[in-house]
Amino acid sequence: MGNLPKFVEFHEEGPREGFQIEKRRFSLEDRAKDIDALSETGLKRIQVASFVSPKAVPSMADAEELFEAITRREGVRYTGVWLNKRGFERLAALPGAYLYGKMVLYTTDAFCLMNNNCTTEQMRRNQLDLLGVYDSYGLPLQEAYILTAFGCNLSGNVRLSAVIDCVRFIVDICQGQARPLPNIYLADTVGWANPEGLKRRIEAVREAAPGARLGLHLHDTRGLGAANFYAALQMGIDLFDSSVAGLGGCPFAALKDSTAAGNICTEDMVFMCEELGIKTGIDLDKLIAAASLAEGVIGRPLPGKIMHSGLLSTLRKTR
Repeated sequence: MGNLPKFVEFHEEGPREGFQIEKRRFSLEDRAKDIDALSETGLKRIQVASFVSPKAVPSMADAEELFEAITRREGVRYTGVWLNKRGFERLAALPGAYLYGKMVLYTTDAFCLMNNNCTTEQMRRNQLDLLGVYDSYGLPLQEAYILTAFGCNLSGNVRLSAVIDCVRFIVDICQGQARPLPNIYLADTVGWANPEGLKRRIEAVREAAPGARLGLHLHDTRGLGAANFYAALQMGIDLFDSSVAGLGGCPFAALKDSTAAGNICTEDMVFMCEELGIKTGIDLDKLIAAASLAEGVIGRPLPGKIMHSGLLSTLRKTR
C-alpha cells in the first residue's frame, strides 16, 4: 500500500458548514441532536458553529445557544469558526469551547475580498493581529489554512508560487517569533484540485515547510473529492476536514442557481479508510446513523453514498 498512513484523523465540520449554507433555518434542538450523535461516533473534534455577524450569516445567530444546548462528551473538542477578534472572543467566552490559534491566508485577492472584504495583504496583517490575541490567551498557533490553494472561480488557475508564498509567510513568521510550525492545511475551497496536481502541491509544500504536518480541506464540487482524498492518502496525509453526509459547501463555489457541493463526506471517507486497512477510531455504524439523522433534519437526500448503499461488511457476512 506504499505510503498510506496507519491512522487518519478527521475533523468534522458538518454541523457548521452544512447548516450555515442552508437557506432554511433549522431548530436548535435538531442541530444539537445531530452534534450529540456525532459525539458518540469516536470523532475527536466537531465544529459546531460560526461566530460571525448575524447579519451576514443569520443561520448562525444562535451560535452561543447551540453550544449550550449540546451534551458534551469527554474527549471531544467542540470548536467554531471566527474571522476576527470579536468572533474569537465570543467563542472564548463559552465554557468548554476548544480554543486554539489559527491563521487563514488566501492566494487571490478576488476571493479574499468576496469572503473577507479585504485583500490578501490586509488579511495577512489581520492574522498577525490575531496572533497577539492568541498569545494573550496563552494559545499556541496550531493551524494555518491556505484557501483557494488549487484554483479560484473568480481568478482562475492559482499558480503553485502563490501557494508557496503563503507557506513561506507562515514559516517566516514562526521562525521570526520563535513559534513551532503549525499544521498547514491546503484548502480546495471551490473544487479545482485533481489527484496528480494535488500530489505535486503536497510535495512542494513539504519542501517549503519541512517538518510541518499537512492537512487537507477538500470539497467534492466537481466529483473528485474521493479521488483527491485517496491521492492524499498515497502521499501519507493523515489529517482531513470532512462533513457528515457531505453537508455544506462554499457559497462562492457554485454556478448561479446551482447547489455548492460540501466537504468530502466523513462516513464515505471513513469507509474508504476501513477498506484500505487504515484505522480512524470512528464507529462507522454510529457515523452512518448520524448522517441519516442529518438527512432527516435537512429534509432531502444528501450526497453521502455509504449511508444509502450500506456497508460491504454486512453483505460479506450474509454470503
